[in-house]
Amino acid sequence: MHRSALAAAIAVLCFAPLHVAAAEVALQCERVFDSRKAQMLGAHTVIVRDGKVTELRAGRVEIAGANTIDLAGHTCTPGWTDLHVHLGDQSSPRAYEEEFRLDQVDFAFRSVGYARKTLMAGFTSVRDLGGEVAPHLRDAINQGLIEGPRIWAAGKAIGTTGGHADPTNGYNATLAHLVGPPGPTEGVVNSVDDARQAVRQRYKEGSDVIKITATGGVLSYAKSGDAPQFTVDEVRAVVETARDYGYRVAAHSHGAEGMKRAVLGGVTSIEHGTYMNDEIMALMKQKGTWYVPTITAGRFVADKAKIDGYFPDVIRPKAARIGALIQDTATRAYKSGVKIAFGTDSGVSPHGDNAREFVLMVEAGIPATYALQSATLLAAEVLGVDDQGVIESGKRADIVAMPGDPLKDIGAVMRVDFVMKDGVIYRNTTTERAGTL
Repeated sequence: MHRSALAAAIAVLCFAPLHVAAAEVALQCERVFDSRKAQMLGAHTVIVRDGKVTELRAGRVEIAGANTIDLAGHTCTPGWTDLHVHLGDQSSPRAYEEEFRLDQVDFAFRSVGYARKTLMAGFTSVRDLGGEVAPHLRDAINQGLIEGPRIWAAGKAIGTTGGHADPTNGYNATLAHLVGPPGPTEGVVNSVDDARQAVRQRYKEGSDVIKITATGGVLSYAKSGDAPQFTVDEVRAVVETARDYGYRVAAHSHGAEGMKRAVLGGVTSIEHGTYMNDEIMALMKQKGTWYVPTITAGRFVADKAKIDGYFPDVIRPKAARIGALIQDTATRAYKSGVKIAFGTDSGVSPHGDNAREFVLMVEAGIPATYALQSATLLAAEVLGVDDQGVIESGKRADIVAMPGDPLKDIGAVMRVDFVMKDGVIYRNTTTERAGTL
């Protein structure tokens, strides 16, 4: 769909006024998580002006003329970043037939609600790794038309013929003939030249990041979930071309061989990493490659594979086999010293439940301090930005608060009741006047 038509579809949702930032805000926190030092500080007051943190002052301080928010009993952390979401859709038994029945406008309307749920759960930034709606949703949020997280949008993921990102998988012969074979414009490549053209097309369409599917996938309508689907030269062509435009590259990868090729080709991050082995872990540490586990999605698809009719028959065995392994991979990767950052693959699992990944990471043996770092300071490193992920003077005023101490009870992350993004309070259910300043 043309960009202006999709933008118009989103814009009709914009009836309610959005929240407005006060001149100066003082957040009196019981505890503050220092994401740079990976430690919990005692009572501090976070002072915010013009969308930035201006000061972090010890104690519960009264600031003359400031709008004071009492967060007694609460832990304040930097706003969280989910590095792997799909805001344009959400898994359901109807998802596969809806791809043929619904238009992009329908998915755009849904995405507005998904974006708001994500923000209200404490995620002030996301990396949307594949979906035609995301760049337009990003623009609507940036223009203040709707509420949602800051979005780094990949747009259409890049795959190979028959691969995880081939949009014609599952088409019958008649439909495939009518549509014709997809090429680089549609994100399907079969050569180095195709790979370069596909990246340039994503640039033309306004993407912020590049996503490739280096192996088969669990939920695509294809038999293999782990076969390699790019050559090293093709991956390298994607990475080099992406670098020309200042883009980083995320690689969906389940199988070991495709994952190895992606790391050798220079991608920034490996997503899922199900069959990651010791050789690949050593290579990732050597290359500085990040790992984004998405344990939540693995757990979700493994559970749904037990339900008759939830997935098509060609997908169900992959979901049962691959989904159950990701948490163990995350355990081994952390123990090995691979750099881990936070991502859920929400859209596979329900939007708004993103914080469950923290709980599953801790179950996997990852310390709560590292889990919180993975969604704050470390996520900012993956994105290549230095103005968020910490509560420090001059940084973005993205603040999340929850009752309790997540270092003592990681389940506290599921009880977020205060969300500030760029100095604007979007959620405050700690008072009777919820969500207002």
